[in-house]
Amino acid sequence: DTKHVDSFADLITGMISVPVNIPGTPFNRAIKDAKFIRKELLVIIKERKVELLLDQKKEYYSTTRDLLSRLLLTPDENGKFMSEVEIADRIIALLIGGFDTTTSTIISYLAQLPHVHDQVFKEQMKIAESKGPKELLNWEDIQKMKYSWNVACEAMRLAPPSQVAFKEALIDFTYAGFKIPKGWKACWGVNSTHKNPMYFPDQEKFDPSRFEGNGPAP
Repeated sequence: DTKHVDSFADLITGMISVPVNIPGTPFNRAIKDAKFIRKELLVIIKERKVELLLDQKKEYYSTTRDLLSRLLLTPDENGKFMSEVEIADRIIALLIGGFDTTTSTIISYLAQLPHVHDQVFKEQMKIAESKGPKELLNWEDIQKMKYSWNVACEAMRLAPPSQVAFKEALIDFTYAGFKIPKGWKACWGVNSTHKNPMYFPDQEKFDPSRFEGNGPAP
């Protein structure tokens, strides 16, 4: 609904604003919106915990889980589980990442490439026509969005929302003739992989078929 959309928009704006927590500033609105969204998520998280508890008592217990269920059921390397607030904050981070940058990129490519847009639209309409009035999408419907998913993957390949990633060396090792001491930070450039012609021939071309599984593995 518009309230949640507006809250996310204000939250993203506040994240890149001057961090002045005074009523009326974008930063202040972002803090309020984050609290509102977190409160909504905590309700959902509590409901899911009850569902999981009941599900475990069933004779046929399913191990297939969505993201929220996995966050609730998976401990870290020390056997510690995340708190409800920690899970809510991680979901907020994921929602922010997929709310603006990713969707804007995909929409931009669809606008530039009418033939791709037409195929995505055709696939989506076919799924929509199979649904009843006000019937929501389910996991089976999402699994049918094969071309749409390939388009999303190709858009993220060419214009990834994050350009670099940092990792700390846990041991001394040698890579490409360079010795990397333990404790050093290594920076991986996304395009060094995403636009490597060894894995993506004609790497600058927008080609969703790369992810159909027929060519070199992306």
